[in-house]
Amino acid sequence: MTQVPILLVDDDRELGQMLTEYLSVEGFRIVSALDGLAALDRLADEVFALAVLDVMLPSLGGFEVLRRLRRTLTMPVIMLTARGEDVDRILGLELGADDYLSKPFNPKELVARIRAVLRRTDRSMDSSNQVISVGPLRISTAAFEVMLGGQPLRLTGTEFRVLELLMRGAGQIQSRELLTERVLGRKLSPYDRSIDTHISNLRRKLINEHGMVIEIKNIRGAGYALTGNWEGRP
Repeated sequence: MTQVPILLVDDDRELGQMLTEYLSVEGFRIVSALDGLAALDRLADEVFALAVLDVMLPSLGGFEVLRRLRRTLTMPVIMLTARGEDVDRILGLELGADDYLSKPFNPKELVARIRAVLRRTDRSMDSSNQVISVGPLRISTAAFEVMLGGQPLRLTGTEFRVLELLMRGAGQIQSRELLTERVLGRKLSPYDRSIDTHISNLRRKLINEHGMVIEIKNIRGAGYALTGNWEGRP
């Protein structure tokens, strides 16, 4: 059985060794990097299914690694943050992280998060080349491609999945609970704002200078709905 390649970026050698042993048994092949620059070198040389990236790193911090990674790669990223650091979690999601996990954590939870992210971002499981269109917005599920007015949009795997669900139910309200369960693979907790941050990122990317507007409306107390006015400016 082929092991799934995972890049683990953390300067804690003891934690890295423990996670490598644990994740290897779970079917993952772990490649470790102890700092941000080493992580970028690894990413330039090898293709990974996912990266587990610590925020606090020597030489180049986790946020800057994520910024540079997102310039060229859409691979999923799980950020490791200090417990209680809400600012770190929000910033990581805004920069394009797919999920986060607070330290210290149970390795079983990391495995569950990795598998959930890989399930929702692995388009190879979708054998049909479904194309969904809403006005000028077009999404191809098999090709992992999004076009707005004929121009490509570069999305992370999580953003792609959020948009796909909103497009499938265009004009209908999708609750935060439903989006969290289907996109992030977990129940919505009272202080979890991950979905809101991913939708905020999507809103920025859906702005089109040609006047074709796709809007994600926040229906207070109910959820989000994809609506649009794509007649163009007069």
